[in-house]
Amino acid sequence: MNKIENISQDDLSEPLTFPVEAYISREYAEAEGEKLWAKVWQHAGRVEEIPETGNYITYDIGNDSILIVRTGPESIRAYHNVCPHRGRKLVDTPPGCNGAQGKTPVFVCGFHAWSFGLDGKARNIPDKEDWSGALTPERTCLTEVKAETWGGWIWINMDPGCEPLRDYLEPAATLLDNFEFANMRYRFRQWVVFDCNWKVALEAFMEPYHVAGTHPQLVKYGDFYAWSAAQGLHGNDGYDTRGKQVGSAANVTVHRTGAGNDARVMMAEMQKEFWETVGASTTQRNNPPAQRLVDELPEGTPASEVHHHWLESAKADYAALGITWPEISEEQMAKAGLAWHIFPNMGILQGPTFALCYRTRPYGTDPDKCIYEAYAIERFPEGCEPVTEWVHAEPDEKNWRKVIAQDFSNMAAVQKGLKSRGFRGNLPNPHQERKVTNLHRNLARYMGSGAPKPLS
Repeated sequence: MNKIENISQDDLSEPLTFPVEAYISREYAEAEGEKLWAKVWQHAGRVEEIPETGNYITYDIGNDSILIVRTGPESIRAYHNVCPHRGRKLVDTPPGCNGAQGKTPVFVCGFHAWSFGLDGKARNIPDKEDWSGALTPERTCLTEVKAETWGGWIWINMDPGCEPLRDYLEPAATLLDNFEFANMRYRFRQWVVFDCNWKVALEAFMEPYHVAGTHPQLVKYGDFYAWSAAQGLHGNDGYDTRGKQVGSAANVTVHRTGAGNDARVMMAEMQKEFWETVGASTTQRNNPPAQRLVDELPEGTPASEVHHHWLESAKADYAALGITWPEISEEQMAKAGLAWHIFPNMGILQGPTFALCYRTRPYGTDPDKCIYEAYAIERFPEGCEPVTEWVHAEPDEKNWRKVIAQDFSNMAAVQKGLKSRGFRGNLPNPHQERKVTNLHRNLARYMGSGAPKPLS
């Protein structure tokens, strides 16, 4: 399957259910390697991780390991991380890491010292004459993997006949291009292994419907009621008005400052809390302009004007540092929504100056474990980007801050509950959780089972 046609969300508006097979079946987890991961585009890293020729990173997914290397100033290539001689991995993952990185002019197999250039061609094969000419360049080169870039991310696809990355990402790419993610850089990046399926971990962050139950301290800032839309393979969501049932990103608000008697105070408190308890979904530089609102605006200023003033003030603060915001209209912001699911395993919560991103991956073929990664990217003054690396962080509030730690508290409990003989199947919210239903609809198209069906 090289391409799944663009599909509407109309048939997701009714109450649907889907089974638990995709979460708990070992057979399903093993089949994902061939039916899903070998066929889809996956973001495997950021371009900034391999800035110079010879820089490389590895990306492991299930039983596959991909070696991604910068081969020139404007070129990046990817290969299966395996020596064609006897199957040894060329680059090992260091203990306690979720990937390898380094710089080299040549890759040398640690088993028999076969070596390969950045172009994937064999450079040295000890005693090559013993094969009597049978070792052709085609037999001895590394197996190439499709690699392209968008948004500053490196994407790989193991299917030689796959569609171009841009086609795969639409309409998400068009709706998100204006955020200029390629101009952002890592602020932090952390990972951990969880006792749940990769889809359970991913779905914990795919909708605001869980805010009242999981993050009750945030409801004082406004109603987190949301629309959720299928966007082909992908999906997005944004704030909605109860009873409006618009089901579209075209005409809904892009902010929440309606709670409380004073929108100035509420915006200031919300930005402070988001920074302190999430460490993302905003930036440290967005907080001071919010704290100035009470001094800069009169009491009774409407919430929409407070929000606009805060954005313009933050934009001016950034400009003073030499950072220019991208030009994004309110209509473009509304259509992009608040957060995206990029099929199959990526989440993006975006803003003009930041993005909070998630990636979940299977842990081998164990349906009850996954690798969970979260990172923030931001705009920084040129030359002031922080130096970061992947950090293994235990899933507690000390390492992940309060809000993300609250999300973590659900994951293992959901995985166990999905195995209960008393659980009759998922009941996603038809208005607020279409992203989740759309994920399983598209999974079923790749996997051949588990499609959502009407409750009746």
